[in-house]
Amino acid sequence: MITVTEATANAGALKRLSDEGVSIWLDDLSRRRIESGSLAGLVATGNVVGVTTNPSIFQAAIGSGVGYEEQLADLAVRGVTVDEAVRMMTTADVRAAADVLRPVYEASGGRDGRVSIEVDPRLAHDTAATVAEARQLAWLVDRPNVMIKIPATQAGLPAITEVTGAGISVNVTLIFSLERYREVMDAYLAGLEKARAAGLGLSAIHSVASFFVSRVDSEIDKRLTLLGTDEALALKGRAALANARLAYEAYEQAFEGERWQTLEGAGANRQRPLWASTGVKDPAYKDTLYVDELVAPGTVNTMPEATLDAVADHGDVRGDTVTGGYDRARADLVAVERLGIAYDEVVRQLEDEGVAKFEAAWQDLLDAVTKSLNSKGVDAE
Repeated sequence: MITVTEATANAGALKRLSDEGVSIWLDDLSRRRIESGSLAGLVATGNVVGVTTNPSIFQAAIGSGVGYEEQLADLAVRGVTVDEAVRMMTTADVRAAADVLRPVYEASGGRDGRVSIEVDPRLAHDTAATVAEARQLAWLVDRPNVMIKIPATQAGLPAITEVTGAGISVNVTLIFSLERYREVMDAYLAGLEKARAAGLGLSAIHSVASFFVSRVDSEIDKRLTLLGTDEALALKGRAALANARLAYEAYEQAFEGERWQTLEGAGANRQRPLWASTGVKDPAYKDTLYVDELVAPGTVNTMPEATLDAVADHGDVRGDTVTGGYDRARADLVAVERLGIAYDEVVRQLEDEGVAKFEAAWQDLLDAVTKSLNSKGVDAE
């Protein structure tokens, strides 16, 4: 397979994706990627216009220690806690990436050129702590193109409103269900109303809602396989796309009507749907499935590098593959329900597992940094 750099030299599928109104963001970040010029190279092609991070990404990057040795040594000399060390390293990476993407941010009027950093996942069920952490992260990164990621838990919803109301751009993450997605959009609109009431300019506030894709297929396909009937097996690989397409329909419905028109008239920006978890986990499926089949204007698709490479090499970008498929999407989810697979149970399980996975990754990162600090003669607490 050719690399992204080679593929994008002659445009191809990634440019066609951009031309269809899809913003391509990279779902990865490390100090090595920044310092080597890899990120700048992807941005220079004009196709990669944003970066997302999460606890798992930082665990892989910082846990390796590569590129962080000097900062770790300085932090050890200062005798900082492990939590402070991790925050200093992650915010430094996000700040540097934001600087790389600043020209994109300026050229797009703040729409793209964004870099996201997530609140401590251990705070996912604590509204007040999430708000405080979001404010602190925005202050630490200190770049206008940062987005603070807040998980779409029940406790996260009022935090989205509060943080948006403070004029901070938010990336809402770990959205799996259509009902929760509608609540997220409502929380964003309430935040815009709060910001307007406080006299803040709305045009500078941007937001995306990260709707997770592949994990839905992973869970529902597993249950369909256990059923084993021809009817069940025929539905494999269809639930995630159906769920995402209906999410886009919900997005279209949310950003119309008098409430939105009032905010839009005051300069507000729509909260764009962001397709997350777009790396294909089942090798039986085409590795660009969750890109090719989720092309719609005004969306973001954040991809791990392997998926970015695959799309550049053999992506099949053939126009809008979302807005004409709502009836089929509904029928697919109804068919899954009729087989006894409860949609509400699946998405609730996926949300719980998503938070737990990020908490585990964060703890692994804390453990790795603790070991590094202790090896330098510091008792990290």
